[in-house]
Amino acid sequence: METLDSASLVDTVAAPAAPCAAPKGRPREFCVDAALTAALGVFWSKGYEGATMADLTQAMGITKPSIYAAFGNKESLFHKALDLYEAEKLAYTREALDRPTARGVVEHLMRGAIAAQTNDCGPSGCLRVITSSACGAEGESIKADVMKRRASSQAALVARFHQAQADGDLPAHLEPEALTAYLYAILQGMAVQAGSGATRADLERVVDTSLAMWPTR
Repeated sequence: METLDSASLVDTVAAPAAPCAAPKGRPREFCVDAALTAALGVFWSKGYEGATMADLTQAMGITKPSIYAAFGNKESLFHKALDLYEAEKLAYTREALDRPTARGVVEHLMRGAIAAQTNDCGPSGCLRVITSSACGAEGESIKADVMKRRASSQAALVARFHQAQADGDLPAHLEPEALTAYLYAILQGMAVQAGSGATRADLERVVDTSLAMWPTR
């Protein structure tokens, strides 16, 4: 079977999208990368709809016109922040596909999720789960983009499980699509629990139990 490209798991995101070029003339008086990181923190904490322009300008330390000039509107800024999130915080999902066994893939995903969702350098939980579960009418296009990215990630994992079956690493009677849906249900549940205050130890027990039930060793 054709080897799966591990970069495809995070929805073709290899690096954050480059901010808009600065207009000629007077240079910007702020660090674009630092401002985008600050915006990511706001979106991650409050979700797309919960984050106001006042929240963003305060966290980024720049004015609303400067945000528009550097990043575009709020939606465009969110997309750039999500690219940054996936490139930096979800690198473990790309690495997981390179593990030699299906069980190794799953364990790397789960342990990586715990590290990302309970880290001391950012909010708890998963930005994509927070956004997709809390978007109303204003954020329908945002939710659609998040769901499209997730579908791409799931497709890469399904392909990896098909490869595992071809290698004799997974029983032939298992459905890779169902196995992927099951795994994502666990990962999304962990993200919700992390966002609700679950500790690292709490989530480690979830992972240990899940791996004990995995069909291969």
